Amino acid sequence: MPLILETIVTTLAPSGELHLVPFGLIGEADGYVLAPFRPSPTIANLEANPCFAASSPRDIRVIAGAVTGRRDWPTVACTAIPGRRLADSFGHAEFAVASVEEHETRPRFRGRMVHSAAHAPFIGYNRAQAAVLEAAILSTRLHMLEPDKVLTEMAYLAIAIAKTAGPREREAWGWIEDKVAEALGPEARVLDRDAR
Repeated sequence: MPLILETIVTTLAPSGELHLVPFGLIGEADGYVLAPFRPSPTIANLEANPCFAASSPRDIRVIAGAVTGRRDWPTVACTAIPGRRLADSFGHAEFAVASVEEHETRPRFRGRMVHSAAHAPFIGYNRAQAAVLEAAILSTRLHMLEPDKVLTEMAYLAIAIAKTAGPREREAWGWIEDKVAEALGPEARVLDRDAR
């Protein structure tokens, strides 16, 4: 299995509008690949402006927010490509699209890194952040997974939230629980709202 880095990817539309989305960057020997499913604004943007930035967010709410319709996070100008990157990140990398492997369902855009930078020290993991990340991914696959599987996984992930979450993680978890509950019903609300 390839290495996949969960990042925030930013691309520019032909109009100049920024598109910010959580994205698994696929690591390969000669670089990194974006492989969005059609239809996707990311595909249209890369076809018009063949470059992208990938940022590692310091705040897990960015990932949870983006999958629940909250995409208005601060960005700053990129250094080597036309575009913007997430402002509050541990680091980021900027890529030019070096090649495209066309596919009917999931084209692959191979990125050549043209710039990278670290912005903040990374001093440790929080289990609740990992739980929010996994729940965010689950919430994008509700149409593909059996409801029982989703509910079982959410209940397991909630253990890390209950034990290790700070205010940001609890808020992010709440957004995802709301999304899942809207699709699957109130049994998706594993944590008591007062515990958030």
